[in-house]
Amino acid sequence: MSRFAQSLYTITITLWVGGLWTIGYLVAPLLFAKLGDRALAGSIAGQLFALMSWVGMGCAAYLIVYLFFARGAAAMKSSVFWLVILMLLFTLAGHFGVQPIMAQLKLEALPREVMDSILRDRFATWHGIASVLYLLQSLLGLTLVLRQNR
Repeated sequence: MSRFAQSLYTITITLWVGGLWTIGYLVAPLLFAKLGDRALAGSIAGQLFALMSWVGMGCAAYLIVYLFFARGAAAMKSSVFWLVILMLLFTLAGHFGVQPIMAQLKLEALPREVMDSILRDRFATWHGIASVLYLLQSLLGLTLVLRQNR
């Protein structure tokens, strides 16, 4: 495997996991703390989480391809491969499963904000599910960083 591909492997893990941690645990809380409008903070945070999902899908694709080229079929026996697969599955579940449900609940609540509507509890439940998926993905990412060369 070329030196460039190996370096890109490390950079890709850094981008994905660093982005998860930065957006989820620094930027999003800051938006809610500093913006007076919770709906605006939620909208911006949602856009950032969506962007991070696409970044994650791209990173996962590169990491999987890299691992197969570097290790062949033995890639499927490595913990790194399965960490990437699990992170990708959580990304897909959140982006294509949970987020559309939350978006639909927001639309159904109009003209009110979802948190000011009768859909508040359903939205809060789905938001909680999204948060758990994100936390699990973040913890898997931490494990990936620690085990990336195994």
